[in-house]
Amino acid sequence: MIFDRVKPLDAILAAAEKKSLSRSLGWFQLTLMGIGCVIGTGIFVLTAVGAQKAGPGLMIAFAIAGGVCIVAALCYAEIAAMIPVAGSAYTYSYATIGEFFAWTVGWALIMEYAIAASAVSVGWSGYFSGTVLGGLGIHLPAWLSAGPLALGGAAGGFINLPALVIALLVTGLLVIGTSESAKVNAVLVIVKVTALTAFVAITLTSSEFEASHFNPFLPAGVFGGWGTGVGAVGAAATMFFAYVGFDAVSTAAEETKNPQRNVPIGLVGSLLFCTIFYILVAGGAIGTIGGQPIMDAMGIPLEAGSPELARQCAMPQYADALVCSNEPLAHVLKMLGFSGFGNAIGLAAFLALPSVILVLIFGQTRIFFVMSRDGLLPERLSRVHPRFKTPHVVTIITGLAVAIGAAFFPVGQLADISNAGTLYAFLMVAVAVMVLRVRDPGRKRHFKVPMVWVVAPLTIIGCVLLFFNLPSAAMLFLPGWGIIGVVIYVLYSRRRSHLGQGIVEVVDDVAGDETMVPIEPGRKND
Repeated sequence: MIFDRVKPLDAILAAAEKKSLSRSLGWFQLTLMGIGCVIGTGIFVLTAVGAQKAGPGLMIAFAIAGGVCIVAALCYAEIAAMIPVAGSAYTYSYATIGEFFAWTVGWALIMEYAIAASAVSVGWSGYFSGTVLGGLGIHLPAWLSAGPLALGGAAGGFINLPALVIALLVTGLLVIGTSESAKVNAVLVIVKVTALTAFVAITLTSSEFEASHFNPFLPAGVFGGWGTGVGAVGAAATMFFAYVGFDAVSTAAEETKNPQRNVPIGLVGSLLFCTIFYILVAGGAIGTIGGQPIMDAMGIPLEAGSPELARQCAMPQYADALVCSNEPLAHVLKMLGFSGFGNAIGLAAFLALPSVILVLIFGQTRIFFVMSRDGLLPERLSRVHPRFKTPHVVTIITGLAVAIGAAFFPVGQLADISNAGTLYAFLMVAVAVMVLRVRDPGRKRHFKVPMVWVVAPLTIIGCVLLFFNLPSAAMLFLPGWGIIGVVIYVLYSRRRSHLGQGIVEVVDDVAGDETMVPIEPGRKND
């Protein structure tokens, strides 16, 4: 049977038991960690995309997306604290609902991380071209600064060269093993929060701020219709991208003092802070220069990232529209006459976003690496470079795919496709939490989800709701990608699986030790 293989949890935990993690993190450190990981491309870049989908209703979209993330984060925290090893939702699924579903989750995560990295690269390109090069009086020709119009780029566009270059540079850093410094990250968090605080202060107190800019508040309604990707819920499905990163808090549960108290405070606190921050940023941007979407002949917002929207944005009457900007926050401040602050916002994004690209590509390669180590993908992909000690093969493959996606596709389309994979992974984590509560209720849990039989189903419902409010192309991409994955699993991965061969390989990520754990006698593997 195809659903019969479940990786022994004790074997997975054998690696974690070798590690000695000091419980030193309190709720304040966790909250700051969450804020630093969450604030990034979503708010710096996707504000324009969200406004095109929902207009002023973008403010509601942030609240909806934040609510779904909160319940998902709680589920993530319980299982991450129980299984503190590499692999994220892939490993959690392997230990609870079996190899086949773990494969589908890992396959979705490979797509999610890579496409998300492409989206961030495109977002960085907008600030680099507009703020950095524009500030120097340099203007790239259209064919070098955007993808083709037919793919939702810009008139005269052919390739987004800055996005391509930054993706390849970050890939090169990961291959040679350059890692982020905690001090540098802390500085970037301060830069991002300070820049956004200045934005909120300037826009909300501006004389240009007018209540009339919020009317109509919901030009596409709450639900724009299944598969349209518009309306407040449709925008929430896109703005979900603005919250991804909170899992860094949940995976720190093993190193947290009093995790039952501090983990939910850190998770909920950071997500609430970011949600309120995001709503204020959206309110300031829309209240000052407006944020109404560009409609088609039927009175429906044009699809974000579509060729028709790109054509409309090229017209003079929309040149200054929020929904047409590649650097929306800097654009708003420049429109208000605060060019210096606008440039500061642009520089903050320019400096901070490459670290996000690095983390996303890193995450993708590690999922790829673990699946290869389990035998589900060719083991040569998990080959480690003899000098740099990094999984250079998967890193190069990932980096090339990220660079190609960033070179030719707009940020809105990439974010929606990435979100489809993220929502599926989060849904499966909620399922895994409930399965473990039934199958292994006596297992030590450093953090337990309060009211799990309410929170976990709410997570599933929220993920399904947002998924079906993505644009139809993004919804169809996930099953299409999944079908390719199932074919690979049936034809290759299932018979090459180490678990199927009766062996579980456990690797201590700190010491590099390997333990070969045989499956108990009599266990059915095929």
